This record gives sequence, C-alpha cells and structure tokens, in this order.
Amino acid sequence: MPGLETTALCVVAGRGARFEDEARSGWSHLLEHMVFKGAGQRSAMEIVEAIEAQGGQINAATGYERTSFQVRCLAGGLPLGAAVLADLVLAPRLDTQDLTREKQVVGQEIAEAADTPDDLVFEMAQTAAYGDQPLGRSILGTVPSIGGAEPQSLADWRARLYDPAALVVSAAGAVEEAELLDLAEQHFGAATAPDEGATSPDATFQGGESVAAKPLEQANLVFLLPAVGVSHPDYFVLRLFAEILGGGMASRLFQEAREKRGLAYAVDAYSETYADQGVLGVFAGCAAKDATELAKVAAAEIAGLGDSVTAVELARAKAQIKGAMFMMRESPLARAEQTAAQLLLFDRPLPPAEIAAGIERVSLEDLARLGDGLRASGRVAVSVLGPRQAAGAAKAFRQTLFG
Repeated sequence: MPGLETTALCVVAGRGARFEDEARSGWSHLLEHMVFKGAGQRSAMEIVEAIEAQGGQINAATGYERTSFQVRCLAGGLPLGAAVLADLVLAPRLDTQDLTREKQVVGQEIAEAADTPDDLVFEMAQTAAYGDQPLGRSILGTVPSIGGAEPQSLADWRARLYDPAALVVSAAGAVEEAELLDLAEQHFGAATAPDEGATSPDATFQGGESVAAKPLEQANLVFLLPAVGVSHPDYFVLRLFAEILGGGMASRLFQEAREKRGLAYAVDAYSETYADQGVLGVFAGCAAKDATELAKVAAAEIAGLGDSVTAVELARAKAQIKGAMFMMRESPLARAEQTAAQLLLFDRPLPPAEIAAGIERVSLEDLARLGDGLRASGRVAVSVLGPRQAAGAAKAFRQTLFG
C-alpha cells in the first residue's frame, strides 16, 4: 500500500472453535491465550517488549472458523514480527503453572460475558440456533471444559489446529512481496503436518427459543433465521437484504421501530456467514413492555421486505456495502485479514472489482427470492434476556413471521 509507514502482518489458521468437540470446547481460545505466556526463547514479557520496543502492537483473535495472530509495526519491523508470530504458532511453551493461572483468567472472561447482557443474549441465540453442535457452543467454552486441558493435550490440539496446511501468512502496508516470501519460508518452511488435522462437522440450523428472566433495565432481543454461507452465490443478496432491513439509519427497521414508533434506541440487522451456511440476524434493546410489539415489527419487516424493496433502496444498500468494503481496504490490518480469509475460502484473493461486480449484479428479484427462502424454512432462533414482561417476544416473532 504505497505511502504508508506501517505494516500489518497476520498469521491466520483456517480453524477455530467450530472444530472442537464438546470435551475440547473453548480450547482454541484458551490456546490463543497460552501462546502469549512464552514461546520460542521469549518469555511472556519479552514477547510484548520486543514488539512494543519497535513501536508495534501484537494481538490475536479466535473465531468459529479462524484463529488469527496479528502484528502492527513500523516499516522495517516485518522480520521481528514474523519471528515472534512464528514462535507463537509453532513453538509455544505451554507451562503447567501458566496454564493453571490462565484457566482462571479465561474463567473470569466467561463470567464477564455472562454478566454482559448484550454478549450473553447473542450466545443464547447461537445455542438456540445450533443446539449442542460446535456452532452452538460459546467460543470461550465452559469452566469444566477448559479445566480438562493439560499441557500435553493442549500441545496436541495446537498441532491439529495450527496445521501448516491451514495456515496463511498475509501482510499489507509498507511491505515488499519478496521479503515476506523469504520470511515465510525461513520461519514456516520447516513446519511439519500433524498425523491428523482438526476437522469440522457439518452443522444444521435447528432453531428454538432461549428466554431468560433477569432484573435488567432493558430487554435484549436477538432473532436469527437460517441463510446462506459466504461461498454461496447468494452471499451478496443476503448482505444487501440485511443492509436494507437494518443496516443503517435509513434502514427499514431503524425508521419503523425507532423513528416512527419509538420502540427502541438500538435496533439493527446483520448477516453472519460461515463457510457453508449463515444467518440473518436482528438485535434490539428495548423496554420490556415494548418487546412483544418490537418483535412483531421486526418479523413483519422481514416478511414484507423481499417483495417491496425499491430500486432506490437497493441502490443505496449497494453503495453502503461497497463503501464499507473500500473503507476497510484502507486499513492494512483489515486488508491482510480479509485476504487471508479469501485464500482460505477461495484459494485466491478476490479483486475489489470482482467483489463490486458481484454486489452490482444483485437484483430486486434476487431479494424477493431470498425473502421467500427465509420464510420457507419455518425455522427461527430467538433469544430474550431481561424482565419477565419481555418473554412474549419470542412467540410474537414466530407467529408474525410464519402465521
């Protein structure tokens, strides 16, 4: 990216919490924590000191289908960043005492999520959608499941999760391709494959309800409908459907639920996509007395959107998605992460012009077809968290959408 003085470097494994069985639930996230406790010849302090001494930053993230390690650094910091990330991925120490302490830390993270309504309500919806499948379990795992991890079993899991066949090294910003290739060969060229890599089972959207009464000021609501995955031809149709439904201040949900009726301060729609499937989601926070009415409004907007989208709405949604895409590409870290994800999914980076063309190809008829498909499944996952008065929102949403 010409003109930049910084570089973003990512090492991304195309595996995450979706690859865990129940006994290993949360191990991928726990492992991401543990590699920072010491790797290669560096201690935990030396890892961060080495990066920060050169003006850089280091971080990591675990998702259902990917685990990412990231360094942001000044121009010239790529050799150190590559060396540190290679140690984290390939040579963590996994000390017994460190593991004991980190289990406590992750246990507090699990407790914090349980105490945060707008985190917990999404986990409830995920479980309602996918049940006891890996996609239905929290990425954080549970205290009992992470408690079962030992240094050797976690080391075995590291070998399967960070299998070199599923690793991508990606950089953007002030970087030369030849240097990156040399560093990748130097630090990852000798990595050996495990006897067996981690595998992900197929998932099925089951649907259901999860309602929990809690003495909160607001009711927190999530509605999920089964949809297509990131590699499906209708991926951009789903993205545009979600944008028109509740992607911004001009969206239908924002205008109807907030501006016209005053039912909620926060209300939006989104799409969450995995390799093979996805969901259309709606989140709202509202007064408990308004939860049922808000659920009806959300369901009615979903039911009627496909057949009533105007050309003006579709054009605005296309502009918004393209704008977000190109804005993201101006961030070196976002570009490096996006390219790594594309390589893992499609075996190649997707040119921006190709993505923009895919967005532009979506028609009003496509949106109508997607809307029909959303309703035809007859399945929905609903989570409601808050005062008891809000409990009726789950039934109201289902009845309004499906009759």
